[in-house]
Amino acid sequence: MALITLLDGGMGQELVARSGDEPSPLWATRVMIDHPGLVKAIHDDYFAAGASIATTNTYNILHDRLEGVGLDPLYHALHLRALMEVHEAKAQAGRGIVAGSMGPLGESYRPDLTPDITVSAPLYAEKARILAPHVDLILLETMSSLGLARGALKGAQVAGLPIWLSVSVDDRDGSKLRSGEPIADLRNLVAEFPTAAVLANCSMPEAMLAALRKLSTMGLPFGAYANGFSEISTLPLPASGAAPDYTHRHDLSPEKYTAFAMSWVDMGATIVGGCCEVGPAHIRHLAAALRAAGHQIA
Repeated sequence: MALITLLDGGMGQELVARSGDEPSPLWATRVMIDHPGLVKAIHDDYFAAGASIATTNTYNILHDRLEGVGLDPLYHALHLRALMEVHEAKAQAGRGIVAGSMGPLGESYRPDLTPDITVSAPLYAEKARILAPHVDLILLETMSSLGLARGALKGAQVAGLPIWLSVSVDDRDGSKLRSGEPIADLRNLVAEFPTAAVLANCSMPEAMLAALRKLSTMGLPFGAYANGFSEISTLPLPASGAAPDYTHRHDLSPEKYTAFAMSWVDMGATIVGGCCEVGPAHIRHLAAALRAAGHQIA
């Protein structure tokens, strides 16, 4: 039996469901202005469900995202708001590990928008410096190309904290990043930049076993947290630079998601949880299944 770190689930989709607002550019960030306390409430629910980790609502707080909606002057303040809400939830729960989230520059699922490392590394370093005093680890999320992962890993080193690298993979072939590059090529990156864990996220759960077969060979703790979206890999890429027009699936019950996650644990994954459209009910069911199987949750 294993010691499992149980991640929380998705934040953005939960915020949309609970706020009642129509999704708009940067809604998951703007909600901290329009609905203060809602992010904390979601953190509370994930802790109550059994999650070990609370992931900061900082994924989309990036200059290239904020500039388009006039929020870039609030770059630093939005980080502090997200950090305040996660620490209020941690204090109330009396436990928990805080993961500082850093999402992809450009747009999620758009490896074609990967900037040069001379651009990306300083931007990630700036973000890491803000997060570092307030988090236990840096979580690089939804990295869809080797170039973006390299820039994020290089920039994040300034935090002086454990860095978890999580990549988004092709929904039909989890052995490849969304860029089409082999996930096995991450081995060179984690050898170059100190990395504490390697994961796959924000891809369909059906793709994760193939990803984990590659990640498990890198000599690091590994794991996965999938999304509840329909297939993204075959969708057209909008000329506007936006994310593909994905939809959520209706068949991913807590029971079905847990079956996927337990198969990842069976192959040696020690970090599991959920991403977009995976909510507190899924994490609660997964926590119960882990305990029933004799695993300990960190």
